[in-house]
Amino acid sequence: MQRLNFTLDDETVTLLERLAEKYYHGNKSLTVRSALESLAAHTGHEGWVIAGYTPVIVDEQTSCHTCGDPHPEGDVLYRPVFQRGEGPRVLSRLPAENWLECSNCVEQGTP
Repeated sequence: MQRLNFTLDDETVTLLERLAEKYYHGNKSLTVRSALESLAAHTGHEGWVIAGYTPVIVDEQTSCHTCGDPHPEGDVLYRPVFQRGEGPRVLSRLPAENWLECSNCVEQGTP
């Protein structure tokens, strides 16, 4: 942990105290961290990135999420594994849909 010394105007101090009490049990450090994480996510710099893939044998005809090519039952497709990170192609939230990629799209890094 590191102690930082900076000055906030009265309105910002009031806002910080109100948010800390309402959402973070008075923890101002956690309030500031959450605000910075939210700002980073909303400016498109931080979010969810693909860290790797897990192979999946499909049990019904399924289309690749990226290219849309159909794949029959028994084919191997790849489910992305997400982690928090930064980059030009971050997702602001985890996808709700069933996301499977074909080997061509995984190799090309197209998602």
